[in-house]
Amino acid sequence: MIYSQSKYINNYSDIIAGVDEAGRGALAGPVYAAAVILDKRFPIEGLNDSKKLSPKKREDLSIIIKQKSICWSVSSINVSDIDNLNILQATLLAMKNAVLKLQVLPDIVLIDGNQSPNLKYKVSTIVKGDSTIPAISAASIIAKTERDKEMLNLHYQYPCYLLNKHKGYGTKEHIILLKKYGPCKEHRKSFSPVKTFISMHLG
Repeated sequence: MIYSQSKYINNYSDIIAGVDEAGRGALAGPVYAAAVILDKRFPIEGLNDSKKLSPKKREDLSIIIKQKSICWSVSSINVSDIDNLNILQATLLAMKNAVLKLQVLPDIVLIDGNQSPNLKYKVSTIVKGDSTIPAISAASIIAKTERDKEMLNLHYQYPCYLLNKHKGYGTKEHIILLKKYGPCKEHRKSFSPVKTFISMHLG
């Protein structure tokens, strides 16, 4: 069930879980989601949409979030399941799993964007919530930093694609390398650019 934003986040007693994803638009690698319940007694300075922060700032904040939050969790969905489910459903599943892994039950779940997984909790979807709601900003940072770590691991397995640089997104450099080497098993075969290069290399 979806509830309005303002009805719940203004109640200081509410236990609020913020949720966001990372990697939804990438051509390679898993999609990640994080859920964070911040401790209102220990506000964290500098929280923002992870895309607006430098890698160093994200890393520094991720450590602080893990130390100061009541609890946090991360979930990921692999490339095979992304291709089978489609990226929207895979993202929603990652979000749902992240919430279910929380060690403290939230009163309300605030999710970045305009779509929500099916949860037993009160839920509010907030467009650009990662820039305006601290708990969602924290989830954005955790999801991004944890996914970046995984993309670095995948870079060591598939160094020719330079996944450590573009993190699987469809940059000009990544497209050039895809064209040269063809997709690996960590590329999302249901995504149009990857499909094109599969056909080229099969032909």
